[in-house]
Amino acid sequence: MIKRLIYLAFVFFALSCSNTRNNTENFPALTGNYLGQELPGDSAKLFAPGIISTGMADRDIAITPDGTELFFTRTIGTSGIFTIFHTKVINNEWSKPEVFEFCRDTRYKNTEPFVSGDGKKLLFVSNRSEADTVASYDIWVSEKDENNNWTQPYNLGKPVNTDQNEFFPTLTKDGTIYYNHFDPESGDEFIYRSKLVDGKYSTPEKLNEKINGGRARFNAFISPDESFIIIPTFGMPDSYGATDYYIVFRDNEDNWSEPINMGDQVNSSNGQEWSASLSPDGKYLFFMSARIPENNLTISAFTSDNFNELHNSPQNGLSDIYWVKSGLIDELRQKAKF
Repeated sequence: MIKRLIYLAFVFFALSCSNTRNNTENFPALTGNYLGQELPGDSAKLFAPGIISTGMADRDIAITPDGTELFFTRTIGTSGIFTIFHTKVINNEWSKPEVFEFCRDTRYKNTEPFVSGDGKKLLFVSNRSEADTVASYDIWVSEKDENNNWTQPYNLGKPVNTDQNEFFPTLTKDGTIYYNHFDPESGDEFIYRSKLVDGKYSTPEKLNEKINGGRARFNAFISPDESFIIIPTFGMPDSYGATDYYIVFRDNEDNWSEPINMGDQVNSSNGQEWSASLSPDGKYLFFMSARIPENNLTISAFTSDNFNELHNSPQNGLSDIYWVKSGLIDELRQKAKF
């Protein structure tokens, strides 16, 4: 009996290794910036179809400044199961996306990665705790060591993290952190910022109604120079759908403009648009959307094959990642009203 169990274990291990090898072998050879993808123009394009945007719910792109590592969040449908994936350049080729090494514990949920401007810190959101138990969602940090490896994450701590939920951290060049904080009294989330002073975060500041507008707002992305912020906002009067991307500009006196709908280059009627970021060089805007192109709905008759193909492909109604040239931001800046 013991010999049989050992044999079965060996067979299982061999099959697992074979499957892993085959999966890696079937992954295309991708070279160059942005996984070798064709760059977008002024019209939004699906980013890395079949590789990053896959038919599962994908969102939250973060790229290191040197362009050699990429992080994103992947969700299994609407199951509430999600974690962070990671791909990097190895021997001049991009690796197959795998779950980030510190996000594999199935007890915890991990999401919303952000890489600092110097490439030395990865911020993300997790409901893990230092006591090795499930906790509220906090902002966690992994740092690059002298060997260019990511280290064991640590909790960012107070005053940013609290016993309530904190989400979607983004940083300016000077280290100021913008993020979402859940307010238990109102039962709603608001956008806060905390300035880095002498290496420590100051008392968080709840931003004004130009930032915290609409009936709900979340996942705000601050530009590295703090000159604008992109805010997915629900319940605005000029919305294309339930939630749209809005942009608010900031002047040198820390005044904020009126929010501007970013238009149909990024917004659509589907209402699931709530995660944006910039490429490290600022040339491209990445954003999540759950849109379904009209040509996906022109099938005259379903078969099991085309039904399954639609289900297992991007643009099936779950969130995908798109990108577009960031020039639209400069165009919107001309419309800013303070």
